[in-house]
Amino acid sequence: MTASGLLKDTVVLISGGTQGLGAGIARQAAAEGAAGIAVTGRSAEAGGKIAEGLTGLGVPAVFLQADLGDTQQASSTVIRAIDRFGRLDAVVNAAGLTTRGSMTDTTPELFDEHIGVNLKAPFFIMSEAIKHFKEREAPGNIVNIITMSSHGGQPYLAPYVASKAGLAGLTRNAAHAHRWDRIRINGINIGWTATEGEDLIQRRFHGAGDDWLEEANASVPMGKLGQVDEIAEFVVFLLSARSGIVTGSVIDWDQNVVGGAD
Repeated sequence: MTASGLLKDTVVLISGGTQGLGAGIARQAAAEGAAGIAVTGRSAEAGGKIAEGLTGLGVPAVFLQADLGDTQQASSTVIRAIDRFGRLDAVVNAAGLTTRGSMTDTTPELFDEHIGVNLKAPFFIMSEAIKHFKEREAPGNIVNIITMSSHGGQPYLAPYVASKAGLAGLTRNAAHAHRWDRIRINGINIGWTATEGEDLIQRRFHGAGDDWLEEANASVPMGKLGQVDEIAEFVVFLLSARSGIVTGSVIDWDQNVVGGAD
């Protein structure tokens, strides 16, 4: 897609914006003329590199170090972004914990970690952002990165599915509650996507070798896994005025059809 200034005059906060899809969204937001970008993550080194790269593209950018498992730190990213740029117009909740666990081997601690990062952090980031939008009496826009697994998912993703299914419901609830405030809130259920994080997951939990991505691409209908740049373009479209009035939508971004059968 040719950049056309979709996010001109828009200040964006992206949780989990230091790697993978979050970083891709940050780069696409910069390409589309964002007025400012704040990215969050735990790694100061990775965050510094992303912020420097965005600044090199001509967009004011800042890295906000935060452990999203800590609710106070998650909420503070909104306040810190506003302090840096003077306002906030859009939020992307892209951070996600995908540690494996089934119904029979998930510990309470692992379950709480998933709820903390994948559901509780987005809840309170959204809460702070919505308060800010309402105080300014300005429209706002939020996109939550969810997962196709929220429809049911794999047996080894039980706590992940629980947390992300909650985020899908929260997306619809918040969109309905704040539609009269002109705050649009949507979600994307992404399918299997080629990212650095997925490479680590495949090697750590599934014994994957160096050729796992080639094999994975060959195993899916379109001949390739989801691509970061393609998803990032769609996220930016949803954040922009070009997506019109749509709110409360949780959109499946995948090549397998829920409910389909051969």
